[in-house]
Amino acid sequence: MANSIRLESEITCPHCGHKRVETMPQDACQFFYECHGCHGILKPLPGDCCVFCSYGTVKCPPIQLGGCCQGRSS
Repeated sequence: MANSIRLESEITCPHCGHKRVETMPQDACQFFYECHGCHGILKPLPGDCCVFCSYGTVKCPPIQLGGCCQGRSS
C-alpha cells in the first residue's frame, strides 16, 4: 500500500450537519452511508464515485490512487 493513502475521512451530512470520522474501504467505493445524526441515507453527488468523494474531507482510496473502482480515471 502506498504511504500517501489516507484511510480516514470526516464525513459531513448535508441534511443535518452531523460530522463523523470514518475509516474508508481500501478497495471499493462506498455508495451509501447512513448519517449517525439524522439517520438519512447519503448517496454520491452526480459525477462522484462515492459518499466520501461527495461529503468527506478526504477522497476515497481508489481516487487517491488515481483511478476509480467503477473503471473511471480521475
